[in-house]
Amino acid sequence: MIDYEAMARYADERLPRYTSYPTAPLFSSAVAAPDYRHWLAALPPSTETALSLHIPFCRSMCWYCGCHTTITRRDEPISNYIDVLQREIELVARHVPAPLTVRHVHFGGGTPTTIEPEALRALVARLRVTFHIVPGAEIAVEIDPRTLTPDMMVALGEAGFTRASLGVQSFDPRVQKEINRIQSVDCTAAAVDGLRAAGIRGINFDLIYGLPLQTTASCVETVEQCLALQPDRFSVFGYAHVPKFKKHQRKINEASLPGGHARHDQATAIADVLVAAGFVPLGPRPFAPPRGTPAPAPARGPPPRNLPGYPTGSRGGLIRLGAPAICRLPPSYLPKQGGLRPDPQCVLQGELAAARGYRLTSDDILRADLIERLMCDLAVDVAEVCARHGITPATLAPALIRLRALANEGIVHIDGARIVVADHARPLVRTVASTFDAYLGDSQRLYSRAV
Repeated sequence: MIDYEAMARYADERLPRYTSYPTAPLFSSAVAAPDYRHWLAALPPSTETALSLHIPFCRSMCWYCGCHTTITRRDEPISNYIDVLQREIELVARHVPAPLTVRHVHFGGGTPTTIEPEALRALVARLRVTFHIVPGAEIAVEIDPRTLTPDMMVALGEAGFTRASLGVQSFDPRVQKEINRIQSVDCTAAAVDGLRAAGIRGINFDLIYGLPLQTTASCVETVEQCLALQPDRFSVFGYAHVPKFKKHQRKINEASLPGGHARHDQATAIADVLVAAGFVPLGPRPFAPPRGTPAPAPARGPPPRNLPGYPTGSRGGLIRLGAPAICRLPPSYLPKQGGLRPDPQCVLQGELAAARGYRLTSDDILRADLIERLMCDLAVDVAEVCARHGITPATLAPALIRLRALANEGIVHIDGARIVVADHARPLVRTVASTFDAYLGDSQRLYSRAV
């Protein structure tokens, strides 16, 4: 039985996105640069690592944006940032015992393609010299099609990029006007064609629901327009309206935002169209190519999840370069220096830029594993995960009570120790994952809506 009132109620809850667990509010200055140095030095030579580089610059501000970015029309601030980023790459490499094996590199932002094409080539070359980027590694970049130039497309191909994620959000002209992002289908198609001509086979489209004036019908129309361009993957996000933290979001009229019930309907409608087209949902956001489609990326199947999303590469650590960023190294999560740039003085003086962190406990590691499996697979075998960690499921009794309540409302199915998110409740996976969050408490007000 499906309790639609309950689903609408849960959709309006404010919950973490669970790109990390525990989440950033728990980080403190008690874990900082000396710990970062120690953990880098302690990495086994065989460690496989993902790299993520943050380029926090855009040419214009989209009102919905939740990224850590700054707007500049000048190239000098970007060039100065890249110089510091190059130094940070050298610093990290200096503290590891051997060249790290890298199977996934992610360039995020901001808009990474705001840098000059030659600077991009040099940055990737530096990574290849400094780290062991394996043949066939996925090298991905986030792109704003509106500012993508032909020279940059060529540079991306020559630098060996294998995947491009294009921000689409919505093709509805009314929505685009409300979010200050005018982007035509033709502009997007030209970017797709140019990237493919440059040899980039993996094309991902990013869509957002819950935007001002957005409707279920306009969401479906956008998906259908996207399908005509034949991307091989989609990522679907719910708009996170947090004007307290992102002041530019105050330009959005809150009265024009869809409520929890409408957001759930939009997310469900997008998923239904993609599944009908053969795409396979992996967790709440990504939709993989139809089964039987040759994979442009090195690996298929359920991916690991890290802070940039769902890479097809390493299940090992994550080193993020640039700021703000969060590294994931055993035995901790370690955020970097706050603000929009790595601290130039810190890096230029030969110090790793790290200000706050968190040391995981054994209970944290167990719960992070449970949450990751839910967020990746929309299902988890609690007994199997607990057995791997040498912990009895009885330790999780409060979570299991909450899960039974969700089962009574039709949001999950429980089969013995296996928890499966109901198909119609996929947008509520963060609600299900939150049952394992030991720290949520009163911090919910810090987060965006669950759907």
